[in-house]
Amino acid sequence: MKAKRHFDLSAATLHILAMAFMLCDHLWATVIPGNQWLTCLGRLAYPIFAFMIVEGYFHTRNLRRYVLRLFLFAIISEIPFNLMHSASPVYPYHQNVIWTLLIGIGLIHLNELVRARGKLWLRILTAICSILVGSIAGLLCMVDYNSVGVITILVFYFLRDRKWWCLLGQLAALYYLNVEVLKGLSFEVSFWGMNFMIVQQGLALLALIPIWLYRGRQGLHSKAFQYFCYFFYPVHMLLLFFCAKLLHS
Repeated sequence: MKAKRHFDLSAATLHILAMAFMLCDHLWATVIPGNQWLTCLGRLAYPIFAFMIVEGYFHTRNLRRYVLRLFLFAIISEIPFNLMHSASPVYPYHQNVIWTLLIGIGLIHLNELVRARGKLWLRILTAICSILVGSIAGLLCMVDYNSVGVITILVFYFLRDRKWWCLLGQLAALYYLNVEVLKGLSFEVSFWGMNFMIVQQGLALLALIPIWLYRGRQGLHSKAFQYFCYFFYPVHMLLLFFCAKLLHS
């Protein structure tokens, strides 16, 4: 008798969802600026990317190649990112999100090295230092989502288990980082005659739904799909920049 299979989402599906949410956000930022629902959907993108970089660290066959590939695409993506955000190929005050992911993966690797050899007190000290270093690096390097982006990666790393307290910790941490720290725009919602104020960035918490539906299944896996995901980031930003230029000229 076959065991009952629970509904889940694969890693490939999470990647596609994250790219779709990111595209919505970037459409709002460039060619369709009046549609707030697009940027609301876009809030879900980064937590999924942050979660997947943690999973990528543990599932990659070759960490060195994985990091080098991320580094290469961080460089490739910088000009498209600058063009989309500032209409200039050079803009040193805001770096693309792959740099955020690289800082996060570096801190994960440091913690894993200490975990393999260090005592409990040293592991705790390393974790605390990682949060401090990640916060400072995120701010000084002016990466996308700044220190909050780096800490979000560490949240998914430190609370990687599927135990209830890890899931609750993820929820609490994302609430604090997005609603209390990033904040941003708020809008009023009416429900059953009652009015509520919702912080737009708080919609990032909805990303936990697909994240929690992931149970380790890889799904679609090929070189073509892998490089499609990598190239999607710089290519879509470049296309959106030129589309916005044509529409608004």
